[in-house]
Amino acid sequence: MSAKTLYDKLWDAHLVREEEDGTALIYVDRQLLHEVTSPQAFEGLRLAGRKPWRIDTNLATPDHNVPTTDLTGGVASIKDPVSRIQVETLGMNAREFGITEFAMGDIRQGIVHVVGPEEGATLPGMTV
Repeated sequence: MSAKTLYDKLWDAHLVREEEDGTALIYVDRQLLHEVTSPQAFEGLRLAGRKPWRIDTNLATPDHNVPTTDLTGGVASIKDPVSRIQVETLGMNAREFGITEFAMGDIRQGIVHVVGPEEGATLPGMTV
């Protein structure tokens, strides 16, 4: 047996299927969702008549449009209307599909790629 790199070990552990052309399907352990790109994904699921699979592996938090000052007004403190709608839509989608959200005002809310490790939602060896 030849030695494998860490990458190869993780790839092999998550590989579901590989096609003859090299295209691969891998298992993703955790999905981190934020307000900018998730609305399109949720709408795509609705249009296809589908729901997220394994909702317990999803974690949502607004981060791109959250003000860095004066959060006393909650979502209403977001002055840009498009940004505010994105944050509100993330919350509505999370509630509709039963996905855990660290919303504005939640002490755990923060930068999506930092929240995962801080909260133990992403661990070494996981695909995210």
